[in-house]
Amino acid sequence: MKPPIGSYAVDTRTGKVGRVVGHEGSYVQLRPLGGGREWDCEPGAVRAATAAERLRAATAYANARSRGEVP
Repeated sequence: MKPPIGSYAVDTRTGKVGRVVGHEGSYVQLRPLGGGREWDCEPGAVRAATAAERLRAATAYANARSRGEVP
């Protein structure tokens, strides 16, 4: 089952957390928290992100931004 658009998911191949932005063919498209380039995942390699995973990803983005590593 494909996760709904707008939900947060984990790419189990890489451990990256992203927001579901679309479904292209049989793939799920994820975009990193804070924006950036989306990537495609097979539905079998995606699971819902926990609240802790979402918080960890958001904190990592905020820290990188404060260091000037992301625009």
